Amino acid sequence: MMNIMLFGAPGAGKGTQAKPIMERYGIPQISTGDILRAAIKAETAMGMEAKKYMDEGKLVPDSTIIGIIKDRLTMEDCKTGFILDGFPRTIAQAEALEVIMKEIGIKLDKVISLNVPDNAIVARITGRQGCPSCGASFHKIFNKPKVDGVCDLCGHGLITRKDDTEETVKVRLESYHNQTAPLFDFYKKRNILVEVDGMKELSEVTSEIFKILG
Repeated sequence: MMNIMLFGAPGAGKGTQAKPIMERYGIPQISTGDILRAAIKAETAMGMEAKKYMDEGKLVPDSTIIGIIKDRLTMEDCKTGFILDGFPRTIAQAEALEVIMKEIGIKLDKVISLNVPDNAIVARITGRQGCPSCGASFHKIFNKPKVDGVCDLCGHGLITRKDDTEETVKVRLESYHNQTAPLFDFYKKRNILVEVDGMKELSEVTSEIFKILG
């Protein structure tokens, strides 16, 4: 059983590092966005409730998100563990998560904090490019496509997300520092937080995480 949470600012590499962890340990990555979409697609009660808010352009309330997370953590593929990515985002969510985990009879084993300074986050996110056709990801500096602006895999033109501008990234970082960063101390007090230098080479970061997880 290995229940992990990846922690860090947007663009710190949580999604990137989740993939090798999934492959090595055979546990699913649980991202709030993916869960919401899956719950809506499956037309679960919680999913339909979330859809109501999303259709109106409103934020899905904590109570609904927590309900959806609880449903997800009790699924068969989570029996041997999971990777939480992008949740919890606030102290209130973290406290609610502890309650539902206690109800289910599980706990978080490790919170891995990927530490990356703000200026590097801005460079990382503003350089991201994605393929709208096959979903492949590239970067203008760190993972360039063979032909500028063209997907290596399917030849489709690459796009930059509208919310990946420098201005938007800075707003997202401000929100992260105000709401999510306090979780660092929250989990440090519980002696399960481990810091990793997210500025190292991608493979080095992965190796460090593997050493931590054993």
